[in-house]
Amino acid sequence: MDFRVFVEPQQGASYADQLSVAKAAESLGYSAFFRSDHYVAMSGDGLPGPTDSWVTLAGLARETERIRLGTMVTSATFRHPGPLAISVAQVDEMSGGRVDLGVGAGWFEAEHQAYAIPFPPLGERFERLAEQLDILTGLWSTPTGDTFDYTGTHYTISNSPALPKPTQQPGPPIIIGGKGKKRTPELAAKFAAEFNVPFSPLDEITTQFERVSAAVAAAGRTADSMTYSACFVVCAGRDDAEVARRAQAIGREVDELHTNTPLVGTPAEIVDKLGAFADSGVERVYLQVLDLSDLDHLELFADGVVRQLR
Repeated sequence: MDFRVFVEPQQGASYADQLSVAKAAESLGYSAFFRSDHYVAMSGDGLPGPTDSWVTLAGLARETERIRLGTMVTSATFRHPGPLAISVAQVDEMSGGRVDLGVGAGWFEAEHQAYAIPFPPLGERFERLAEQLDILTGLWSTPTGDTFDYTGTHYTISNSPALPKPTQQPGPPIIIGGKGKKRTPELAAKFAAEFNVPFSPLDEITTQFERVSAAVAAAGRTADSMTYSACFVVCAGRDDAEVARRAQAIGREVDELHTNTPLVGTPAEIVDKLGAFADSGVERVYLQVLDLSDLDHLELFADGVVRQLR
């Protein structure tokens, strides 16, 4: 099982805070550092304010050496597909080919209203996401010297030089996630190297993986061409008191956490609980780290869980 660190900077984190976590994650052997793509906090004041995901990842690309970097997930409503393709390709080059692109339709209306970003209805957001995926993959895979054209309902491209090219070819791995029963699995089967189910119980994860697996087979892909992952909030401790202290630090109750994440408890308890998720097909776990100042938390989990299950 592979383990990645995932943070929510819109809740309140500077670039320096994120750099500290990314460097710690790299030194401790986590495979990747991911961040959300949001502009408004879901709770609290969010101070010192949001940081742009791709600006942040560009900085981290130059200040880390081995760890992969990505978004969980970039909202298709935030950026036009051409400029997004350029940004991701540039950060991929800056990192030496260490970028993954998690991308979704967008869902948080309040942040769109707060920063003058259009928020179309859900159906249109999914249409735009599908067209963006067509354009991103088309721009990146166009041979150097050729041009790229595209005509969609929402986006049209004419005579694009399709530059720059990312270091990874035909492009950075794309991650698609969610719980949609039909459209989401179909998009994943067409475009994604990884499928993610966020913050869900075991039965929902299993069901969604089965839908995606069926879509992958229907698309003519091999079963092992898709990586299956899940996100969970992490709250580990050497004993119950430490678990309770960490829960309090992130404004959660231990009993509540036990109902919705396997990553709560002592390392031994977490290893035991993850067995069922591994059996259901979870190959990669994203640790949602909500207290970015608690680097000892990352070390404890790496020593007690990651080294046993890697």
